[in-house]
Amino acid sequence: MLYFKTAGESHGKCLIAMVEGFPAGVFIDEAVINAELRRRQGGLGRGGRMQIEEDRIEILSGMRKNITLGSPVCLMIKNKDFKIDELPAVTRPRPGHADLAGVIKYNQKDARNILERASARETAARVAVGALVKILLSQFGIDVFGYVKGVGGINSDKFLRDISVGRQIREKSPMYCVDQEIETKIVEKITATAEKGDSLGGIIEVIAAGLPIGLGNHTQWDLRLDARLAGALMSVQAIKGVEVGLGCDAANKFGSEVHDEIFYEKSTKNKLLTGGFKRITNNAGGIEGGISNGEPIIVRAYMKPIPTLRKPLRSVDFLTKESITATYERSDVCAVPAASVVCESMVAFEIARAFMEKFGGDSLDEVKRNYEGYVSNI
Repeated sequence: MLYFKTAGESHGKCLIAMVEGFPAGVFIDEAVINAELRRRQGGLGRGGRMQIEEDRIEILSGMRKNITLGSPVCLMIKNKDFKIDELPAVTRPRPGHADLAGVIKYNQKDARNILERASARETAARVAVGALVKILLSQFGIDVFGYVKGVGGINSDKFLRDISVGRQIREKSPMYCVDQEIETKIVEKITATAEKGDSLGGIIEVIAAGLPIGLGNHTQWDLRLDARLAGALMSVQAIKGVEVGLGCDAANKFGSEVHDEIFYEKSTKNKLLTGGFKRITNNAGGIEGGISNGEPIIVRAYMKPIPTLRKPLRSVDFLTKESITATYERSDVCAVPAASVVCESMVAFEIARAFMEKFGGDSLDEVKRNYEGYVSNI
């Protein structure tokens, strides 16, 4: 079973990710992981913390000569901004953050003890894990791609048909956007929002291509691939909604407009993955009955605006019960580009987990044999 856990606080010594169930025999290029960590730190709208940190991975266990051993892989990212014991107490909770609920739940007198772990700084460890599993998925031709579909109500209505083209556009975009027609408007809105001391959320789309039919399971509620992907994305800080494929709009249409008709083409290029069956639409987002159907998996995550505002909202000091304005912690105006990297990582992990459940083995060679036997049977 492939799984991971993270540890660490925002201004603590480091962040740690421990990955179990990763097969032996996979060559890991640390530069690939570091590139993903840099991508998480980028994007227009980020705050001052990103000018301090220079995230780099340090692999503490589970590898020898850059090749995985099958034992737990421990990843560490050091915090340059390590000052947790020097920071002042926080008693003015921020609306929209875990501050108040956390201090009551854990019987604390200082919200610093909550916000340090609740912070999205933790997602750096998740991105490291995502980069690790994407290296594994690439061995089987599976590509996971995330990008910003909209910010602050300025949303793209374009359908991305080619991931390789989308990646070329995204790498040149300050917003990690693939629709160049809306990017200028988004940049202008972020600039204006920063001047007002406010924040913006947005929409992130993640596409996973190259998957065979058969990942996930219809037999139990917690094995369904769409449910697992939704849970993984909702676990990302500030994500408040998730769609698969056509998503919520399916509720407004006739069944004849929603369901993807099935065709057969003996010579289709994806025959190994689908057995020759194909669709000309993908409203299901690549998942039917909780099982991948051979089409690209398409999921969208909806991110709320960051709750830390330079012009704080009204709140109450939880010690004195005095009406005050909320604490301001250094933060972003818009973190949607960074969140797109995190969402991509979480989708990659859940797909890798389902992949290992289906084709699992202790070594890469064994996983390949299991995978090749399955697709040849398709």
